[in-house]
Amino acid sequence: MTIAIHHSQAKSFVNRALAWYAVNGRKHLPWQQDISPYKVWLSEIMLQQTQVDTVIPYFERFIGHYPNVQALAAAPIDHVLHLWTGLGYYARARNLHKAANAVCQNFAGEFPSTVDELTTLPGIGRSTAGAIVSLAFQKPAAILDGNVKRVLARHYAIEGWPGQTATANALWAIAEALAPKKASKQDNRAYTQVMMDLGATICTRSKPKCTQCPLATSCQAYKDNSWASYPGKKPKKTLPVKHTYMLLLQSDNLTLLEERPSSGIWGGLWSLPEFDDIDTLPKRIKQRWPKAKLQGAAVVHPTVRHTFSHYHLDITPVAQSLKPLNLVQEAAATYTAPLEQRAELWYNPSQPASVGLAAPVKKLLGKIKA
Repeated sequence: MTIAIHHSQAKSFVNRALAWYAVNGRKHLPWQQDISPYKVWLSEIMLQQTQVDTVIPYFERFIGHYPNVQALAAAPIDHVLHLWTGLGYYARARNLHKAANAVCQNFAGEFPSTVDELTTLPGIGRSTAGAIVSLAFQKPAAILDGNVKRVLARHYAIEGWPGQTATANALWAIAEALAPKKASKQDNRAYTQVMMDLGATICTRSKPKCTQCPLATSCQAYKDNSWASYPGKKPKKTLPVKHTYMLLLQSDNLTLLEERPSSGIWGGLWSLPEFDDIDTLPKRIKQRWPKAKLQGAAVVHPTVRHTFSHYHLDITPVAQSLKPLNLVQEAAATYTAPLEQRAELWYNPSQPASVGLAAPVKKLLGKIKA
């Protein structure tokens, strides 16, 4: 699908959006103060799949610990994941750390100012790169995040799910055509911000405030009262269900955690040991931790469901007590299984270690005792 946008139409679209932004736009978000490429990049990564109100305290906490890209690059990945705990989509945090190191190693600690160079960094795609270029460097660049996709799809009645190549290409063509190219530096920044603001506050997924929208007079979906049809929905599919047992191996108030492999779900986070067969659990415990002295029978708790984008994971927590702590401490050095080479730690919820926890694990630690 190709939409021809004449220069006069694009100019009218941009001018109406900028006029609205001057009066109504968001200008007091934490990452909009003393703007820098580092702050813009950090906020853009956090805002992927996450709402502004949720992101603000995480952003402020990150800036407090890592005020610049050099500090983030030098930070232990465990601490980065710890600060990220609760935001979800943990690959973002791992890529954040990798990208910080790449900026320091490949660009002398300064963020590059072009879309092409920025997209060489881990976790930065075309839209995020465009946001950094326009917001931080005030240079012409288009963006197409979820909010902008919704605004453009409705305004130009672009059919189809944006995850499909043809639909995405059509939306990108429109975004590129509309983005200011010879306007002032301030316009580049303001236009990018207003497109995100309109999607977040006016052209919302449900109950859009069309009568308050500066673009309503030329919006096709508003004209046809068809806003609910755009953008097209992702084709539905039944998510498969997987099951696992998570072991809460406990002594006093401590619970044994292990670090997950760097790839896969919850990569690099700390989690509970997993088993797929509860009948062999006592034997497996003795094999894996030969000096562990069990105390009483294991307690099986109700199954809880954690949903990922591509499947449901049903988790059955199994709590098992050990004899007093001193035995655990004496045996701790032998607890790592040689074949798996996984780091392990005893987690104390009253004095939690600064490590990243998988979201369901964090919940289980807070409410289940052996």
